[in-house]
Amino acid sequence: MTGSSVLVPRRLRAGDKVRFVSPASTPDREAVLARAAILESWGLEVDFGEHAFRKTWYLAGTDEERLADLNAALRDPAVRAIFATRGGKGSYRIADRLDFEAARGDPKFLVGFSDITILHLSLWKHCRLMGLHGALADEDGRFIEQNCAALRSALMTSGAIRIQARAEEPTAELTTDGTATGRLIGGNLDMVSTAAGWALPDLTGAILLLEAVAMHVGQVDRQLTMLRKGGHLAGLAGIAIGQFTGFELTNRFTIIDLLREHLARLDVPVLGGLPLGHGSAPLVVPVGAMAMLDTSSRTLTATYA
Repeated sequence: MTGSSVLVPRRLRAGDKVRFVSPASTPDREAVLARAAILESWGLEVDFGEHAFRKTWYLAGTDEERLADLNAALRDPAVRAIFATRGGKGSYRIADRLDFEAARGDPKFLVGFSDITILHLSLWKHCRLMGLHGALADEDGRFIEQNCAALRSALMTSGAIRIQARAEEPTAELTTDGTATGRLIGGNLDMVSTAAGWALPDLTGAILLLEAVAMHVGQVDRQLTMLRKGGHLAGLAGIAIGQFTGFELTNRFTIIDLLREHLARLDVPVLGGLPLGHGSAPLVVPVGAMAMLDTSSRTLTATYA
């Protein structure tokens, strides 16, 4: 990928302030407070956007309220990282109205995934600003040690992030042969396709990250067809496939079959089985980072460069 220099946010240290905002749907307050407590245990100071717990239909407040909170965090020099309280729906409604000048002037991590993918895409398109795909995840009310350690490392250390594919993930079957190097761009497939034509950056030379949750196979088929036939996937260096959860795998033609059919036409190395997305014990990876995909070792390695 070509263009201006990449903006790499400073890693956090004890005493730094982070802020939770809600660009999409309304979160569960207690769940957010539990996440805040973990961040505070790392020595971070946590505060909240004015409208973080607002509810307007299925959104955390009006577009103007959600946008105001996110832009306020981008503009506040005391805030060193921004956490999305959750995904859901609605980030796509404001992704083109972020304060890109503030983001360029004071780079900081936006942490989130799912619906937040479209904010990561827009910030990369306009600013070449790295973000963190992932969040503090819990299962059955408990936080997962591996996930917490991954987020803490991504936020507070400068070493490479190495993610090992898991054989038990259904998408592991999609792995092909080869290696690829490029900027890691993408995240949630629904948001990648929603961004096409206005918030989706040029993917030439990139490693495209894809994950999805609770869609019909036909929806995935339409989205990948549009992206491919529209030329948005031309020139990819490779594809990193995360967790595709909530899909029926017992039918004769499954989501794995569909993905294999589309990805084979792109003729680039594919690494599946990555623990990134909505599945069990998801990890964290910097998007916008330079990454290497190695199908022989089944690893994706991202560096802050």
